[in-house]
Amino acid sequence: MEASINLLGSRYVVGVRQRKVAVHDLTVGAFVSDLDRPWHQTPFPIQGFYVRSQDDIRSLTSFCKWVMVDVAETRDTSEFETSGAPIFARRSAKRIDQDIVQLPPIQVRNRQDYPIASTLKKEARQSTRLLKDVDKALKLVEREVRGGAQPDFRVLSRVARGMAGSVVRNPDAMLWVARLRQHDDHSYRHSLNAAVWALVCGRHMGLEVDALNNLALGALLCHIGKLDLPVQLVRKDTMLDVDDYAEFRTYVEKGVQRLQQAGMPRAVINVVQYHRERHNGSGFPGRVRGDRIPLLAKIAGLVDYYETLVEPRGEHTPMTPAQAVAHLFELRNIEFQEDLVEHFIQSIGIYPTGTLVQLSNGQRGAVISNSRGRRLWPQVMVMTDMEQKPLKAARIVNLSEFNEGREPEQVLSVSHCLPFGAEGLDPRHFEVTGANSRWSLRHLMG
Repeated sequence: MEASINLLGSRYVVGVRQRKVAVHDLTVGAFVSDLDRPWHQTPFPIQGFYVRSQDDIRSLTSFCKWVMVDVAETRDTSEFETSGAPIFARRSAKRIDQDIVQLPPIQVRNRQDYPIASTLKKEARQSTRLLKDVDKALKLVEREVRGGAQPDFRVLSRVARGMAGSVVRNPDAMLWVARLRQHDDHSYRHSLNAAVWALVCGRHMGLEVDALNNLALGALLCHIGKLDLPVQLVRKDTMLDVDDYAEFRTYVEKGVQRLQQAGMPRAVINVVQYHRERHNGSGFPGRVRGDRIPLLAKIAGLVDYYETLVEPRGEHTPMTPAQAVAHLFELRNIEFQEDLVEHFIQSIGIYPTGTLVQLSNGQRGAVISNSRGRRLWPQVMVMTDMEQKPLKAARIVNLSEFNEGREPEQVLSVSHCLPFGAEGLDPRHFEVTGANSRWSLRHLMG
């Protein structure tokens, strides 16, 4: 008898025979499928993972005394190879055997602890206005570049500061609004979403406000150099031959040149210059490694990659957030620094705000916030009944509070993620109850 799970878009066929192993007896190559403690209390992906090195064993030792290991576990990657996933993602999955680069944990100077200072309802209204301003500012920059003028970045700098302030007050609101907005232009949506992911991660890490401002502006401008490339080249950026890819990579230098000419702060230019570098030196344009990559650029590079996984260009099949998180976990200390990956996962949760999910009782809804201590039990806006029929009014269910003190068989949990835009699951069409008041996203977002 076999059971199967989905990880990184690949199908893993897992024999039900499992063996209990003391952590200090683990060997490299084993597949860890269960722990002696709840997954949400650890930085490990809930789908299980391969032990790649002694460092993985040492990391497990700090959390667990024993684990469950699959005895007969095989991996079939053909489904992922032909799934229509972006080519860069398939290549990355094959690079798992690259050198692992170990660095000391990231130290944030003057680390800040930001309290929640605004409700989701109040901040969502502010975020909606801000993101409209971001659209206008990005389009203004594009018009100036296309027209051969030196762009004026002052308006974009102002809205980037506004974004940072909103995420500091409540990190869920801007994520929520950004995921719900409909926009036809992939480049705008990608830059905006990446900037929001970056701010949420930076807030979680305790970066100071000035650093968050630079991070937001740098993330918004990471792809400005693509305006100097042929449009068709940019649109097929995941299906390039060798010559086209060589030209495509020049967008980083072109973007840096534009920002230098405009007199932008060095911290912002660094984000653009290094966001495509990778922890093990496999990136571009300078093949810079490890601690030579500035921290803000490391964050921007990671969230840029994550956004491409969950919102790929064109007809490519997006990964669910849980699949993308597992993919990042396999790349820790290869393409991205390990503790940065963990910070990002902790900041957004396994099911980030805006993720459509189905619960274990069959109801469907959207995640509206996460708890740092309960990554598997987020707050969910429930929009259907158990037969997936739309409710007259959505209601907020805090899974952590709901499950408190309940027996395991009574626990309500997330069963799986649903593709964004799943039929009948548009939160803007529902009034919301159960969050201390009645409100409507349609009215909040205009």
